[in-house]
Amino acid sequence: MGPSGSGKSTLLHLLGGLDRPTSGAVRIDRQELQTLSDDQLSAFRRRHLGFIFQFFNLLPTLTAIENVALPLLLDGAKMQEVQSKAESLLGLMGLKNRMDHKPDQLSGGEMQRVAIARALVGDPLLILADEPTGNLDSKTGERVLEILANLAHEHNQTIVMVTHDSKAASYGDRAIVMRDGLVESDHARVIDRYQLSLERESSPRA
Repeated sequence: MGPSGSGKSTLLHLLGGLDRPTSGAVRIDRQELQTLSDDQLSAFRRRHLGFIFQFFNLLPTLTAIENVALPLLLDGAKMQEVQSKAESLLGLMGLKNRMDHKPDQLSGGEMQRVAIARALVGDPLLILADEPTGNLDSKTGERVLEILANLAHEHNQTIVMVTHDSKAASYGDRAIVMRDGLVESDHARVIDRYQLSLERESSPRA
């Protein structure tokens, strides 16, 4: 988190290998990104990173299932090889009946869930989410945040999310606040929203 111009998006771009650091190192799973060529960086992003954007970035001419499969298709896989996995992920996102719909036939929340499935299809080491609820209404945004929290806690998925929204940030286990390109604070949350929801579900009803 942090005000506009604090460096949040720059940090995300560095983690994603979209920008190169002027000094220092960016290391993911013991791989130093700044040592890779452009072609190697592209391959690393396809195979190890997942991206979720505020404006979805789905290809309008492709169906939901084709958009989800796209990272693996670009890496040389055939559609018949990845279709089952793409279908499974869309089912996990509650979109089993929307697989053959194109983006203009989907709601904003549905498009974002397609984007999340696309980010997961390559079994990434890390998911980078840039304001993933910034273009959604509050109710739909909350559902997307619950999906991301579930991925982190039940599927052991690492997610780095940039957000201006304190409510969205409250779903995280760790909050890093930036200002003027520096880390201003970095702390873990004692009790997160996801844990509270589990406690509510397990507590006896009056």
